[in-house]
Amino acid sequence: MPDYVLFCEYTVNVRSLSKTTAASVPILDSTLRQLRKSCTLPNDKHSEDVQTEPIARIEETGTGTLEQPDLNLARVRFLAPLIRPTLWFLIVSLAAALYANSSVDRQWRERKTVHETEERQDGRLYYLAQGQWRELAGAVPYGQSSLRQAKLDETGDAPSVESQWVFEYDTDGQAIYSRLTAAFHYGPWSLLPAIVAVALCLLTKEPLTALLGGILTGAFLLGRFDITDAVLIPNLATESAAGVLILYLWLLGGLLGIWSRTGAAQAFASYMTRHFVRGPRSAKCVAWGLGVLFFQGGTMSTVLVGSTVKPLADEHKVSHEELAYIVDSTASPIASVIAFNAWPAYIQALIVIPGAAFLATEADRVAFFFASVPFSFYGMLAVLGTLLLSVDIDRFSGRGIRQARQRAKTSGHLDAPDASPLSARELQECRVPKGYRPHVLEFVGPLTVLIGVAIGTFITLGTPKVNWAFGAALSIAALSALGRGMSLGHLVEGFGDGLKGVVLASVILMLAITVGAISKEVGAGQYMVDLLGSRIPFWSLPVALQVLTMITAFSTGTSWGTYAITFPLAMPLAWVIAQQPEVTNLELYMSVCFAAVLNGSVYGDQCSPISDTTILSAMATGCDLMDHVTTQIIPASIAAISAGVLWTLVVVLFA
Repeated sequence: MPDYVLFCEYTVNVRSLSKTTAASVPILDSTLRQLRKSCTLPNDKHSEDVQTEPIARIEETGTGTLEQPDLNLARVRFLAPLIRPTLWFLIVSLAAALYANSSVDRQWRERKTVHETEERQDGRLYYLAQGQWRELAGAVPYGQSSLRQAKLDETGDAPSVESQWVFEYDTDGQAIYSRLTAAFHYGPWSLLPAIVAVALCLLTKEPLTALLGGILTGAFLLGRFDITDAVLIPNLATESAAGVLILYLWLLGGLLGIWSRTGAAQAFASYMTRHFVRGPRSAKCVAWGLGVLFFQGGTMSTVLVGSTVKPLADEHKVSHEELAYIVDSTASPIASVIAFNAWPAYIQALIVIPGAAFLATEADRVAFFFASVPFSFYGMLAVLGTLLLSVDIDRFSGRGIRQARQRAKTSGHLDAPDASPLSARELQECRVPKGYRPHVLEFVGPLTVLIGVAIGTFITLGTPKVNWAFGAALSIAALSALGRGMSLGHLVEGFGDGLKGVVLASVILMLAITVGAISKEVGAGQYMVDLLGSRIPFWSLPVALQVLTMITAFSTGTSWGTYAITFPLAMPLAWVIAQQPEVTNLELYMSVCFAAVLNGSVYGDQCSPISDTTILSAMATGCDLMDHVTTQIIPASIAAISAGVLWTLVVVLFA
C-alpha cells in the first residue's frame, strides 16, 4: 500500500521547523514507519523490513518559510463558531425580531369570556370563576366598551384599560355578562420565538441554548432589551414558577437523592424483579399500568411514574427512549380519557356559548365534557400505542424507538452514544453508606404516602395537592432513613446530590415557562386562531381545530394555556358553523369539535420540546431531551392523523 495513501491527511511542514526541532526528523521518520507497520492491511505486499522513505508532503510543502509558516485552522480556532450555521440562524432571527418590533404594527383583538352570573337578594350581581362566586361591579353596555373589536380597529393603539365587564341582551331580553380583554399579535412574526426555540433544539440538541435563543428573540420582538429585569424576573418571579421550582428541584430532587443514598430504589427494583418482573416486556407493562393508574395527568403523572419505574426498567435494560415515551404518552392522553381529575372543572369555564342551552350551567358543561370523552380518539390511540410497545409490538412506534429498543437489547446501552441525559450522575449512582442495609419498604412507604395524599386531597378538596404529596413522601423517606441508622450527614449529602441531579432540568423547565409566557404575550395563539378563519366546510372544522391547537400547543409548550386561548374562540366558531343546514345533530357535532381541541392541545404539549411534561418525562426517566422528542413524535403523529380521520368520518356520517 503506498505511503501517501496511509498518511495523505498527515501534513508536516519541515521547512517551517526551527533548527532545534529539525533534528527530530529522523525520529519522526521512524515513528511513521512504525505507524505504517501497525496500519498494514492483510493483503499488503510490503514487509516489515521495507525501508520507508520520507513522504513527499513531509519533505516539501507549498510556500511555507521558516519565518512564516503555512496558515493552519488549528491556530484560529476562535473563528470556528463564526462558520456554524446555528449561530447565523440565531443572528438572522434576532435581526428579524428587531425588524418586526420596529416596522410591524400590533394587531389588537377582542377577547370575550362569558361567565355564569346570578343576582342575589341584595340586588348585587355575582359571577362564577374557578369554583368561587365573586361580586360583579362596573359593567357597561357592550357598545360603550373601549375593548370591543370595532373600537380597537378604529384606534389601532393599545386600549386604556386591560379588562372590562360588559353586558348584552339575548333574543329573550335576558342580560348576558362577559369580561372583555384585548390581546395583540404581530401576524406571522408572533410565531418567531417558538420557531427559534424549536429549531435550535433540533439543530443543536441542546435545550438550554435553544430556550435562551427563543427568549432573546421574544424579548427583541417586544422591544425589551433588559433581559434580566424586563423578561426573566417578571416571568420567573411568579407563584406558579416558584411552585414548580420548589416541587421539582427541592421536593422531587430531594426525594430521588435520598432514595439513591439509601438504595431504596434499587431495592424496589430487585424486589419487583424477584417477584413480578421477568424481563423488559413486563417492566414496560408495569410502567404502562402505573401511567394509566395515575390518571391525574400532566406533570404529576410523569414525575411519579418515571421516578418509580426507572430503576426497574434500568435493571432490565429498557431503553430510556422507550420508557420516556411510555411515561409521557400515558400522562395527559389518559387524563383526557379518564377525566376524573381537575380538567373538567377548569375547561368548563372556557366553553360558555350564548344561545347554547345545553351549555347554560356549570353542571351542563361538565356533563358535556364527559359526554365528549368517547370522541377523545387521540388520547385512546396514544395510550393504546404505548400498550402495544409495552408488549413488544413496535410496528407503529417509529424507526427511532425500534432502533433504541434494538440497541438496548444487543448492547445494553440505554442511551444513544451521543446522548446527554437530563438525569445527572448523582442520581444514576447508588452510594449507600457502609453498614447501611437498604429495604424495599423505604421506597414503597414514601410512594404509598405520595399516592395517598394526592388522591385524598383530590377527593376531599377537588384538586390534588401535589406539593403536599411530595413533601409528605420526602419527610417519610428522611425519617425512615434516620430511624434505620443513617447519619444526618449522609442524609443531607443524599439530599444535596438529589438537588444537583435535577438542577439542570429545573433550569430548563424555568426557561420553558418563560418561552411559553413570551409566546403567549406576543400573540402566537391568537394569530393561529385568526389564521384559521370561519369560512370553512363543516366537515373540515374538527381537523382544522386539531391542527390549530396542535401548532399552538407545540409552539407554547402548554395544553392548558392553549385551552385558555382557543376554547373561547373555537367553540363559538363551531356553534356558528353548526347552524349550517348540513348539520343535523348539533350536540354531536359540538362534542366532536370539543374533543378535537382537547386532544390536539394534548398532542402539541406532549411533543413540544419546550413543554414541562416533555422535559419532566425525559428528566424522570434519564433520557436525552431531544432523543425523547424525535423518537416520540412519530408514534404520536400516527395517532393524531388516525384521530383526525375518525373525527371527519363521525361528522360526515352521523352529524
